[in-house]
Amino acid sequence: MRLAVLADIHGNLPALEAVLADLGRRGADAVVHLGDCVSGPLWPRETLELLVAKGWPTVRGNHDRWVSEDGDDSPLSSDGYARREIDAAGRAWLGDLPMRLELPGGITAFHARPEDDNAYLLEDIEAGRLVQARADTVAARLEGVSARIVLCGHSHLPWLLRLPDGRWILNPGSIGAPAYDDPTPPAHVSESGSPAARYAILELDGDRVAAELIAIPYDHDRAVRRAAENGRSDWAYQLATGFSLPPVS
Repeated sequence: MRLAVLADIHGNLPALEAVLADLGRRGADAVVHLGDCVSGPLWPRETLELLVAKGWPTVRGNHDRWVSEDGDDSPLSSDGYARREIDAAGRAWLGDLPMRLELPGGITAFHARPEDDNAYLLEDIEAGRLVQARADTVAARLEGVSARIVLCGHSHLPWLLRLPDGRWILNPGSIGAPAYDDPTPPAHVSESGSPAARYAILELDGDRVAAELIAIPYDHDRAVRRAAENGRSDWAYQLATGFSLPPVS
């Protein structure tokens, strides 16, 4: 079985379209999406319409939850912009997504951690940056999860980790947001280092597990212009570079 693993689109329609075109060439038997569908200053409504039409199994990310809820975020904020652009039916669709999915082949999928959609599974925060967590730390965060393959997103960083007990954990990286800064204490950044759209293909053949972490170019200049037009120079820089803006000194 070949399973395409998508995550963290964040309303970046041209990035998603490029991934779909690439996936059409590579081929897959099924697709799963790990959440954070639309939040961001890009194309939330159009992205949601495409996802609803595709009907892929999708888990709810933290930003999906926040967009679905009533809030007084600034319309310039990522969640506020998406909430304003999406109708009530679309917000309900996001809010009704499951937090966790069990898939054939001994696979479990969630956005961040099994019981927390806003906590890192594979990363720790050190000196304001995300770094790979120790295997024993990851195993402790997966207490009660017996699936042989775990799929997660949230950090926007692609990882493939095999725990000593034989379990595999895959984060495909982000399709639509190659970098971000999170001011929530402890403040930190996530930086993939390029403007590429990222996803993964997981291949299962009996006990054999293989994964391909894919980074493809797309018309990121279009997304950069859209972010700038919507008043988000920070997003524009991140989309253009894969890095977060340096702090103001």
